[in-house]
Amino acid sequence: MKKRKNSILITRDEKLLRIISYLFVVVYVVICFYPFWNVFVNSIANKEESVRGVYFFPKAPTIKVYRDLLFDGSFLRSVGISFSRTVLSTVGCLVFSAMFAFLITQENLPYRKFIYRFAIITMYVSGGIIPWYLVMKAYGLYNTFFVYVVPNLLGVYYCILIKTYIESLPPSLIEAAKIDGAGFVTVFFKIVLPLSKPILATVALYQAVGQWNAYQDNYLLVQDQALQTVQMTLYNYIHNAESVAKAMQQAAMSGADITELAKNAANATTADTVRNATTVMSMLPIMMVYPFLQKYFAKGIMMGAVKG
Repeated sequence: MKKRKNSILITRDEKLLRIISYLFVVVYVVICFYPFWNVFVNSIANKEESVRGVYFFPKAPTIKVYRDLLFDGSFLRSVGISFSRTVLSTVGCLVFSAMFAFLITQENLPYRKFIYRFAIITMYVSGGIIPWYLVMKAYGLYNTFFVYVVPNLLGVYYCILIKTYIESLPPSLIEAAKIDGAGFVTVFFKIVLPLSKPILATVALYQAVGQWNAYQDNYLLVQDQALQTVQMTLYNYIHNAESVAKAMQQAAMSGADITELAKNAANATTADTVRNATTVMSMLPIMMVYPFLQKYFAKGIMMGAVKG
């Protein structure tokens, strides 16, 4: 390699290789980004353009769907429910899963291996939806906010990741703290948790995404409209838009008078526009959180990988 005045001369083959690499990266980024862009531009397209389909940017963009969503009290309330659910479930899951994982690493814990293996079995064996539904009702969690939080306070998969990470920490740190008189709680909160930030950030990201997108417990166990999560509310928006379109289609096919239906839907956007807008609204919170946890993600998932 030739050098001239602190600069490195690059051969023609290396330049060609760099150009090909940059082109490959650009194409890959476009392929990954375009589906999100397509969803967004179709969410701000007017009714006529939405029917035809928008590929780059609409000629007459409109934010009517977003305005309707943001000024709808039920939507904002559901966002608050989902936000509260996500925060409480994530924090609770981190604390209890990390504490259980730390307990399993204690060699003086009676039946430690049995407890750990029994916990792993629950990942593969489930009673099904009906027993789960009956158990939730028996615990008094039916139609309450706590049905979103209590069943999610412990994740076995997360315990495995955190346990493996804790075992990679230097044992001398914990032993030194115990010699200085630190108890289990002190060691856990002042030694283990601060050193486990990478894996905890990884678990927090997994749990937060899962809780924000969850809807099954809401669909089966919550009937109170004041406790609806954002995913169920968005589903209702899409279902209502599709119902209006389907009703107009059926009325037109039967030859009935659709004046009233047309009047109600005159300024309405299509079901696809509502679907795209709700998709964007549900993605934004997670996309805003991920950059803050990204620096811990790769390190945490590698250090917490399951070992044999």
